[in-house]
Amino acid sequence: MLSDGTRLRLMWLLSSGELDVNSLAASIGVPRPSVSQHLAKLRLAGLVTTRRDGRRVVYRASDSHVRALIAEALFHADHEISGLPRHD
Repeated sequence: MLSDGTRLRLMWLLSSGELDVNSLAASIGVPRPSVSQHLAKLRLAGLVTTRRDGRRVVYRASDSHVRALIAEALFHADHEISGLPRHD
């Protein structure tokens, strides 16, 4: 699930709080239907949860374990790109 760049960007945003599809689409510059499809996959995988806020549906990372996983994945990617030494 996290090998896709769009899904990883969505998860990074959702790790910081709740957002709806329109806000997510605007933040990452991806069309709303595409964001909705990615969110559906992330939801089926158990990485995001939803709740209704009036007529809107807001998404968030499912729990602190998922937020930690996202942070570590991005930290690892940063090390790989920047050439920083690995932690053993």
